[in-house]
Amino acid sequence: MALTVKQLDNVGVEVTGFDIRKPVTAELRSELISLWNAHGILLFRNQDIDPKAQIEFSRVFGPLENHPLKATTSDEFPELFTLVNDPVKEKYMTASYKGKNIVSKLDWHMDLHYTGKPNRGAILRSVVVAKEEGKTGFGDLAKAYAALDEKTKTLLEKLEVVYSFNMQRRHMRFVDLEGYEPGAYSPKKPSDMQFPSFPEIAYPAVVTHPVTGQKVLEIVEQMLDRFVAPHKAGLSNDEAIDLMQSLVEHTRKPEFHYFHAWRDGDMILWDNWRAMHCTTGTAPGVARVIHRTTIMGDTMLGRVLEP
Repeated sequence: MALTVKQLDNVGVEVTGFDIRKPVTAELRSELISLWNAHGILLFRNQDIDPKAQIEFSRVFGPLENHPLKATTSDEFPELFTLVNDPVKEKYMTASYKGKNIVSKLDWHMDLHYTGKPNRGAILRSVVVAKEEGKTGFGDLAKAYAALDEKTKTLLEKLEVVYSFNMQRRHMRFVDLEGYEPGAYSPKKPSDMQFPSFPEIAYPAVVTHPVTGQKVLEIVEQMLDRFVAPHKAGLSNDEAIDLMQSLVEHTRKPEFHYFHAWRDGDMILWDNWRAMHCTTGTAPGVARVIHRTTIMGDTMLGRVLEP
């Protein structure tokens, strides 16, 4: 079976030439995994499948893990995580951006990054497509690293970065807060959303991908806080802050991004050890449902900082 691969905007590829509903042969599995490792972001279109078929296909790429937020899973399909604009709950996910109310907008992030053990990857499948907005963005941090100058690459090898878990967006140091106002029901602490409290996590500023060996820039704006002891790398605190801000701006460059406008039957697989993602959100009251399966991460990429 010959797969057809088409480059997406800037990063990632669209893969066609097979039917997910049919059994995946060993040869096809090997080819799909090779494409995933090579490109980090794979788009599959026109896949008319149900949750059970999505779960089985996801296992092609590794063992699955259940999402830690039990409220968004079901007893029938515990491996499935449902992202839904619920009219009852959306008030907790609504904030104002430059005077416009938006539901479920998320800054660039990597899933479970705040635990030090991110999942390896995930698959999103459109079930109910938002009639407007609702895009999902993906950013290739291996490509972002490769584009750095050699002096910066050498400096980053000496540095660690710290991520500090916050529920309030306005307390995140490196997200764009221009025109942002939290909603009246925006959570103020982890327990408001039945989250645990997470300790601070440190990562090498450049992580070597455990499978592909690629260098990945470990700079993601959501919950990013500071460098660990930048003076050990010869930086003053002011220089360290300036460097971190410049790296965040670097990751925001469009040449590292692909923004997906969802259609019926779309599925996207991404490598969470390599690619960050974000969501543009929707207007209040817009119906949208995404089914997600999560591929287990078996490696601690970060370390817990002791108090």
